[in-house]
Amino acid sequence: MKILVSAKVAPAGLALLREAGTVDTYSHIGRDELKNAIGAYDALIVRGDTVVDEEVVAAGVNLKVIGRAGLEVDQIDIPAATRHGVMVLNAPQGASASHIEYTIGMLLALSRQIPLAYAAARAGNWERESILGTELREKTLGIIGFGRVGAGLAERASSFHMKILAHDPFISKARGREMGAELTDLPSLFAQSDYISLHIPLSEDSRHLLGAEAFGRMKPGVRVINCARGGLIDETALLAALQSGRVAGAALDGFEEEPLKADHPFLNMKQVICTPRLAARTLEAENEVAVVVARGVLAALRAEPVATSLNIPPVSRSVMETIRPYLILVEKMGALAVHLTGGGIKSVEVSYNGEISAVDTKMLTLGVLKGILNPILQEDVNFVNAPEVAKARGITVTEFKSPDTENFVDLITVKIKTDEAACEVAGTLFGRALGRIVRINGCRVDVEPQGWLLWIPHDNMPGMVGKVGLALGEKGININSMQLAATEDKSVSVMILSIGQDVGKEVARALVALDGVHGVKKVVFN
Repeated sequence: MKILVSAKVAPAGLALLREAGTVDTYSHIGRDELKNAIGAYDALIVRGDTVVDEEVVAAGVNLKVIGRAGLEVDQIDIPAATRHGVMVLNAPQGASASHIEYTIGMLLALSRQIPLAYAAARAGNWERESILGTELREKTLGIIGFGRVGAGLAERASSFHMKILAHDPFISKARGREMGAELTDLPSLFAQSDYISLHIPLSEDSRHLLGAEAFGRMKPGVRVINCARGGLIDETALLAALQSGRVAGAALDGFEEEPLKADHPFLNMKQVICTPRLAARTLEAENEVAVVVARGVLAALRAEPVATSLNIPPVSRSVMETIRPYLILVEKMGALAVHLTGGGIKSVEVSYNGEISAVDTKMLTLGVLKGILNPILQEDVNFVNAPEVAKARGITVTEFKSPDTENFVDLITVKIKTDEAACEVAGTLFGRALGRIVRINGCRVDVEPQGWLLWIPHDNMPGMVGKVGLALGEKGININSMQLAATEDKSVSVMILSIGQDVGKEVARALVALDGVHGVKKVVFN
């Protein structure tokens, strides 16, 4: 085994690797240098500053596995790795405890103004009178995103006798109570929380989740903590809220542009704490991450099951050849279904009809779960951990199979039930290659799952198509395709639009305001 480690990895991980093969380490390696060197190696281990694009993967003629020593894998082209038969794995849980504890530290530092007091003392100012903190006891903590880190924060914050509110539209209220929190909607969380902490992934839907409108809804004097990702907060809106006093303080470990420029206004505000992405950085986390990724890489090289694989679970070659064309389709079907519904997910049903029912479809069902869970969780969900993630959230998963089908040789149907509603999406392949969504909530459609989709229920009356088209045209939004679908309610139809870009919140609000439009849901097919 020849293994290239392109960034600093803790000695505990390197020791495991060196017991099994030859390890070459680089403190830093540029993309071009990596591309030229990778052909000689069986495995590559990287940190977050090493880009592994398709050209690098293609150059790895002997490459079998890429390990990310950490959680985020944005810099790795996973679809390209899958096409080249290269496994990608990470260490998703290694830093969870560190992340939770850092958030608690930020909560305390912000509440008691510890950095400000320390800076004053270092400057020779004994500021006992001017610096006055506030207790956490009996305050309300609002947690947005109730995955592993969010739930861990709730558990620890409750020991300070804080009231815990949480917003996670895909966890039931009963499950939330079991985890020590009261599940609520965002407006209620904003209005009641003394502290708000973010623990969600950055996506098109969550970008600038905390903006001017959100700050306007918040309880005056609220304090905001973001140890998740930069971009979740509109920093211009936060600056204005801090200056007005609406927000009493902020503790930030992620920013829209990093590193912060020396003249960034946050760095000159006493009520703001800024740190350079340190939430996951502890000795224990570094060691744990290194050991987990080393073990995963070695297991992959030995053709053993890998629990943290992001793209290739154990499956026979013959089954893979049959199901491969469906993998991308079912993941997008799951993502569509979860975007079109609301509430805590209670169950997922996947039905296989036709010839596809005769093969092992376990991996396809895992792909459905991956598509459902990844848009709503801060942690990465992969083919291997998807069942455990679903189980932890109280979601039951069921498969149904039948050789019988109508209209199509094969048909896969995904049905999500929540505590509020249900959503059904069906798809198939055209020509054994082109995935299409052919039914949504009983409506016969023909949707290519690419780019952006708008789902717009509206009154079944003349002129609605023109209204929507004109509203989008005035905002410079081009419609690539449009179709109408009937619903069981004869007075309501659904407009399904394929567009080439995100409409943004402002345009979405303008569409909802149109007379006769019942709502707008948007989905991005990555």
